[in-house]
Amino acid sequence: MASNKKYWQSVEELKGSSIVETLGKNEFVEEIPTDDFLGDKETLENSSTSRRDFLKYVGFTTAAASLAACEGPVRKAIPYVVKPDDVTIGVADWYATAMADGYDFANVLVKTREGRPIQIMPNKEANGTTSARVQAAVLSLYDEKLRLKEPTKGGETISWANADKEIGAKLNELKEANKPVVLLTGTMASPSIDKIVEEFVTANPNVKHVVYDAVSESGAADAFMAMYGKRALPNYHLQNAETIISFGADFLGDFHGGLEKAFIDGRRPENGKMSYHVQFESNMSLTGANSDKRVVLKPSDQVFALLNLYNAITGQGVTSKVTPVDADVKAAAKALKKAGSKGVVLTGLNDKNAQLITLAINKVLKSEIIDTNNTLNIRQGNDAEVAQLVSDMKAGKVAGLISYNVDPIYSLSNSSDFSEGLKKLELSVALSTENNETVNASNFALPTPHFLESWGDTQFDSVTYGLMQPTIQPLFNTRQVQDTLLGWSGNSTKYYDYLKAFATSNVLGGSSWNTALHNGFFKKDLPFSIIEEFESNSTVSTAASSLSSSAKKASGFELNLYTKTGLGDGKQANNPWLQEFPDPITRASWDNYLTMSMADARELGFSNPVKDNGAIDGDYAKVSVNGKEVVVPVMVQPGQANGSVGLALGFGKTFGLNKEMQVGVNAYTLYANGNNIQYGVAIEKVSGTHQFACTQVQKTIAGRHDILKVASLKEYNTVAPKDKKNGWNRPSMVSYDHQEVEANTIDLWDEHNREVGHHFNLSIDLTSCTGCGACVVACHAENNVPVVGKKEVRVGRDMHWLRIDRYYSSEVETREDAKELGLSRADTYRALETEAENPEVTFQPMMCQHCNHAPCETVCPVAATSHGRQGQNQMAYNRCVGTRYCANNCPYRVRRFNWFSYSDNNEFDFNMNNQYGKMVLNPDVVVRSRGVMEKCSMCIQMTQATILKAKKEGRAVNTDEFETACSSACTTGAMVFGDVNNKKDKVAALAEDKRAYNVLDYLQTKPNVIYQVKVKNTNEA
Repeated sequence: MASNKKYWQSVEELKGSSIVETLGKNEFVEEIPTDDFLGDKETLENSSTSRRDFLKYVGFTTAAASLAACEGPVRKAIPYVVKPDDVTIGVADWYATAMADGYDFANVLVKTREGRPIQIMPNKEANGTTSARVQAAVLSLYDEKLRLKEPTKGGETISWANADKEIGAKLNELKEANKPVVLLTGTMASPSIDKIVEEFVTANPNVKHVVYDAVSESGAADAFMAMYGKRALPNYHLQNAETIISFGADFLGDFHGGLEKAFIDGRRPENGKMSYHVQFESNMSLTGANSDKRVVLKPSDQVFALLNLYNAITGQGVTSKVTPVDADVKAAAKALKKAGSKGVVLTGLNDKNAQLITLAINKVLKSEIIDTNNTLNIRQGNDAEVAQLVSDMKAGKVAGLISYNVDPIYSLSNSSDFSEGLKKLELSVALSTENNETVNASNFALPTPHFLESWGDTQFDSVTYGLMQPTIQPLFNTRQVQDTLLGWSGNSTKYYDYLKAFATSNVLGGSSWNTALHNGFFKKDLPFSIIEEFESNSTVSTAASSLSSSAKKASGFELNLYTKTGLGDGKQANNPWLQEFPDPITRASWDNYLTMSMADARELGFSNPVKDNGAIDGDYAKVSVNGKEVVVPVMVQPGQANGSVGLALGFGKTFGLNKEMQVGVNAYTLYANGNNIQYGVAIEKVSGTHQFACTQVQKTIAGRHDILKVASLKEYNTVAPKDKKNGWNRPSMVSYDHQEVEANTIDLWDEHNREVGHHFNLSIDLTSCTGCGACVVACHAENNVPVVGKKEVRVGRDMHWLRIDRYYSSEVETREDAKELGLSRADTYRALETEAENPEVTFQPMMCQHCNHAPCETVCPVAATSHGRQGQNQMAYNRCVGTRYCANNCPYRVRRFNWFSYSDNNEFDFNMNNQYGKMVLNPDVVVRSRGVMEKCSMCIQMTQATILKAKKEGRAVNTDEFETACSSACTTGAMVFGDVNNKKDKVAALAEDKRAYNVLDYLQTKPNVIYQVKVKNTNEA
């Protein structure tokens, strides 16, 4: 229970560092830059002054601040000469479409204003979900620096007609000579493109199609092919699971594209039961952080633990090895047998043998959770074929290469071999949306449109057929790859006509094309069929032996290469929203780093000292494996397995990126054979100090730790929540009139009448929040939140209106207990550090709490912040003079101060500093100027738009019609927004739920943001 735990955010805080304590007391202490207008500070201090001069000085600073705050740029609007029929000024249009960039796949809704896409939301009717990357993809549309704008040959501009003529002639020449040509693409998951590629290969028999995914799941696809005769990925209905056992599969992250919605749907405590999830892993992942039980072990031991589980479930005796966690493996086997067909096992090891063992376990369980019928069509890359291609190119056996939206020169570990082979080709054509190293090295570079400018179709699974439509006219001289391949195949049909005919005849079955296009999807019937299993038990045993043999050869440190929730495979590395997005686990942005356990860091001499301004530094390590090496900073990570380290892919890009985005190191260099686990890693400390932009010791909540409440499922079902002794949601108590009473019954203020009109509340379910951060980027997009860059984030000046705090927790003794046991302070912290090897993790979204009794409102000297009748704490930016009293008086640390002008300022060369980037700005929300305070507005522009829409239509606002950006983006439904005065709104019931509580309720701020106690299934094994 929460009251028995210590919550901490960083290793330094756990150690009781005096710097962290000082930061908590002086979070907002910062000198006013008086030198800019009064000259040298020392001269000023040494000079004598009269009282009158002093008052002049004070008066000048106040006046200057007021003038700076009131200054606003003048903007002139040019009206339409002829207004388009489908555009209503000031009213947003929504389009249903789909995203498929080779790594991220989603059915989405796109918000446009005056023809400009400005926001992406999940198409929930199509069971669509969005991640931080999908949310941020709308900004990548306007990446004027990186996007290809016109076709080129040898770096010189060429017309489309001449490019087609020259490339067509060369393709015919190579076809007649029967010289091999390869079409290299990422996973497209598009039935119509598959047919077009098939027709292109038929017209050019010397062409072979190879699929290359920078981050591979080829092992899983190969195993499924061997077991079921179809190269695909299995689907998982985790919402129906009773027991989930995972070996390094980050399925709340990027494993199989993410399964967070299904996972959370199976973990609703109000149903009286939840799935039981055990995670075996080396890196602290999102999935591990959200598990009921997390077992820490290095990758080689994960292999043996998986084999031991196989033996325990099947009764086989395949060769394995004893591991330190065999007791946990036996417990997992017991839980799986108890669950039977409601149990499932997953593994994130990109190894065919490991995936075969996992499929075999699920087959023995007769698992209904793994779906081998409605398979996933993403991650179709074939590592073996890619390796063969590179070998053939280097040997001069390939004459031509046509690539589409891939960058193997950046993402292949043996990219030098690929580059060498590329130079030997007779024809190299790169079709791409963005410029990259591979495009630059190709002879022809042909620009393709962004998915928001494109027509298309998608087939992410076997049931949902998605349609893609343009939401904006093409910004540059681009052409879709489908039109290009059709033309090179001798087919003059335009792709739109081809797509419509294909969908009508092959998919829709008589249903309306316009309806499917409007909805963005069409659900196909999938008759259930038993898929024949090809793999025999003897072959599975062979796979187990091979897997065991390779793991036994492990030596040195073991490296787990993974993808961050923010940057993924690196396709959107030039996107400032994603670079500034704090990693959910480490809370660091603008970097990748080597994660290392506390014990290994201490032994090797690595540390992360905290500076007096809250910034974190780190030492550099040289990481060597397979003859390759990189120098990377070290981040000491609680929960990292001893003997293992982690490093994120997707960073280290330099070609074509803005200077500020060229951060991190390229971990693909170490990604040999597409294997996410590398053995035999050597680590050496080298000189130098790295400066991290990390927020984990900032926004300290003033040192208050009683902000989270966690209960077990057993407690939830059997213990009264407000029981004064054992309750898991006890209210804060205060002394009043010599009696102990609930804090919320005592008040200094008179209550306002809130029964008239709307009263908005936001409910946040900590059980359902996975910490993914999609809401953070959605808030950025909706509210024009500026990007400030690495330097400013480092010193605590990030502008995020919404942050997701990550807390570690440890069971600790009280000081009295420690004294009784004779424990010294050092012994107590040593015990804490032992627990920190595998701490529990809780995520808590934190934004302005919109307090009904707001501390900020009482201290503002100019009434810039005030309370609205609808429950929102409002900001009048043109009144704010930047005293920051409100920030000092806010116990939640949610207010942000504009230190600089982030728009039209070369010092902050992000999207607000160029004309294309500004196209993403929401015209309903002002771009704030320097010197004012800003914070979450509870999306007041959205609530007012909903009210005005209902008024215009002459009706009351519908139940659950109100939305905010964060609640709309939340895939798992953790955030619910609405009107508590409408008792039919979901939020009204949630506000009265037995799990509902307010953060720091004893302060009596009476927030309109409600949290639901986190429930973990720790007793249901």
